Amino acid sequence: MKRLWIAALVLVWLLPPACPVGRAAARESSKGVLSDVPLGQEQHPEIGIGEKLGNTVPLTTEFYDESGNFIPLSSIIDKPTIVVFVYYKCPGICTPLLTEVTHIIDKLDLELGKEYQVVSLSFDPDEKPELAREKKEAYLGELKKKVNPNGWRFLTGDAENIRTLTDAAGFYYKKDGVAWLHSGALIALSSSGKVTRYLYGIKHLPFDVKMAVYEATEGRTGPTIAKVMQFCFPYDPEGKRYAFDIVRVSGIFVLGFVVVFAVVFLRQSGNPSLWDKKGKAPIHRD
Repeated sequence: MKRLWIAALVLVWLLPPACPVGRAAARESSKGVLSDVPLGQEQHPEIGIGEKLGNTVPLTTEFYDESGNFIPLSSIIDKPTIVVFVYYKCPGICTPLLTEVTHIIDKLDLELGKEYQVVSLSFDPDEKPELAREKKEAYLGELKKKVNPNGWRFLTGDAENIRTLTDAAGFYYKKDGVAWLHSGALIALSSSGKVTRYLYGIKHLPFDVKMAVYEATEGRTGPTIAKVMQFCFPYDPEGKRYAFDIVRVSGIFVLGFVVVFAVVFLRQSGNPSLWDKKGKAPIHRD
């Protein structure tokens, strides 16, 4: 029994630290995610992204779709949604970002319009549904695989509704002459409108987008593979992408080894005469 305790202590000592999530939370706290700023007075960048993870965007905001219909956001946000804030006449990063979305849609093994959807919204209130329809036709035409056209919406709106939505999502921009200063990102929303993830930049791995879609299924029972992937590939708030968490995975394997080792050790360290050749306890006879 003494040898068992010694072996168990050694194996426990070899286990990796047990709370990577706590470390991630501590990093985010040190970066100011958790602060003493009164609610409603949080500072945000003038241009760029001010993360609002967990915030629910107002689904009562109303926009024009590609056909010119004035619709509430609640009528289309009914599944995991990747939101892309752009303006359609952008001479800079908007075109590469939307082109990247076409590549992602082609490569994802998820069905657009059923398992997830994409919503592009122009933050330029001067852009109209006619332009949105032209852009939709152009980008859908670039897709290599056949998709449900309703899976990728192109919206426009007035300044008030646009600003209400972008502020709630943590996306900030500024007019500069005839152009707009802004950043590029994909923002994942759950079916209830909750902000679940930000993917920064204009180049994205399809895997990162797939993981963001899985996260956006909050409140639903997703496929087992989604749960495994979320566990093995947690989001790294510093690197702004998903990374394989060797600490968690190795911890599971080591813990499993401890259990197997303990069972085998107990059986072998006991009196062999207490067990028959098939590993079953013998019948005691008086």
